[in-house]
Amino acid sequence: MRTILFWGRIMYVCVCQAVTERQVREAVKDGVTSMRGLREHLGVAAECGRCARCAHGILKECQGCGQENDSLACAA
Repeated sequence: MRTILFWGRIMYVCVCQAVTERQVREAVKDGVTSMRGLREHLGVAAECGRCARCAHGILKECQGCGQENDSLACAA
């Protein structure tokens, strides 16, 4: 189950670092392949860690979309 906070049309995955679902998807599209990469690139799960499960789910979901697809096309 994902815990994503909605603010208008923006879906926040990590409140501590103000990271959105779109940013996570774009990072995967840009080549991030692990939670360590998301942490280094965006700061995801670097503070309280509550976003780790959600971010990991998005990461795996996007990796399953294939490289030929736009990273935002596989939005849940």
